[in-house]
Amino acid sequence: MPDLASGATPSMVAAAVGTLFERLFAQLDEWRIQLVDGDVETTPGRLDERVRALVVPLLSEPDPLLIGAGFIAAPEFVRGRDVHFSWWLGPLEANPVFGATTEPTKLDLATRNHADYLRDFRSLEWYRVPESTHRTHVTGPYVDHLCACDYIITVTSPVEAGGTTLGVVGADIFVKRLEHELLPALLAIDGPVSLINGVGRVMMSTDPALAVGDVLYTNAVDIVACPGAPFALALTGKTASNITLGSNTS
Repeated sequence: MPDLASGATPSMVAAAVGTLFERLFAQLDEWRIQLVDGDVETTPGRLDERVRALVVPLLSEPDPLLIGAGFIAAPEFVRGRDVHFSWWLGPLEANPVFGATTEPTKLDLATRNHADYLRDFRSLEWYRVPESTHRTHVTGPYVDHLCACDYIITVTSPVEAGGTTLGVVGADIFVKRLEHELLPALLAIDGPVSLINGVGRVMMSTDPALAVGDVLYTNAVDIVACPGAPFALALTGKTASNITLGSNTS
């Protein structure tokens, strides 16, 4: 994020938010292209090796932006599997369920008590929308009970070859990590402001009356779209009318 001094305009901050997400979308595009470059591995071990080489370097960075990343294969794409997650988690702080880790680890669904719903993962937003729209999609903010036990957003992009969906490549980001990146810029705006997704759900806010996950309906005085990202800045305080938000698909 650029260093935005006090008095920054909402449009300046919105542009900075858009730039951050454009970089993330570009990273997923790069992974997607590399996964279909040449022969696509369909054995679990070889596919995991290929995905690990792509995502673990970013998860291993000091103070990484991502908390998880990888590839979720379409049903029966991986030989002998109807569900296969080539997914790695970054170092995790201690949480009530899974404790703490100091380096990236592969997600093991067998150890997750809340993993049963993934048997029908094609119905979940982070898979269903990119599969049907053939475009990158942002899901959240929502509480991840599977791994992070905290608010995250998930960005997923379809991996396709020959007109067939092979799966989705994606990344998870803690909302609290995004707050570290974005809140200084939001605080530079004169007056309370919230970063909201395409359906008005608050991701972060400088308004003490609004919490992560709240839905903002009519108490915004202005809406400033974040170019290149499915988010907007909402200036709160008075009742507004005719608030129009975009899609969560980019």
